[in-house]
Amino acid sequence: MRRYFLVLISTMLLISTVHANQVNVHKKKAMPAIKEFAGKLKGEMKSAMKSGGPVAAIQVCSDKAPGIAQAVGSKYQIKIARTSLKLRNPENAPDAWEQNVLTQFEERKKKGEDVKKMAYADIVDMDGKKVFRMMKAIPTGQVCLKCHADKINSKVEAKLKSLYPTDKARGFKLGDIRGAITIIKELN
Repeated sequence: MRRYFLVLISTMLLISTVHANQVNVHKKKAMPAIKEFAGKLKGEMKSAMKSGGPVAAIQVCSDKAPGIAQAVGSKYQIKIARTSLKLRNPENAPDAWEQNVLTQFEERKKKGEDVKKMAYADIVDMDGKKVFRMMKAIPTGQVCLKCHADKINSKVEAKLKSLYPTDKARGFKLGDIRGAITIIKELN
């Protein structure tokens, strides 16, 4: 009987180690995609802020971000997007897995973890298929507050109301978790 339990525990540990190794392999492959997506989006946002201020930057999120996600996703053969617990665009609503991870991110932040380094990855079953899923937290920076704080410029407010009548992505403070970049990759 004791031998049976030792074999069972050894098998479980081996399976757990293999799973963790697979997750780490996919995570290393996903990080360049996240960096590229975030970098391209940030570059577009900076350019828009310089040329037209926060109102122009809102157009980047509305018009250009989906195209950047599509291009990066195609390049890396993944689905990449942004989501949040406090949504601006209802099309970016988190699924149950993403909502759970975002909630865990908030708990980790409360315990003092650095939002800039916060990420989570796993291999899960999704619609009967094995998929790699990863999320990387998006920290709220100073420039983000021009559109995501409690009080914002009246022109920004008007633009947000016209594009996002159900906007809930407000009330953030510097260093808060603004949301996360999320990745899904089907595994063969």
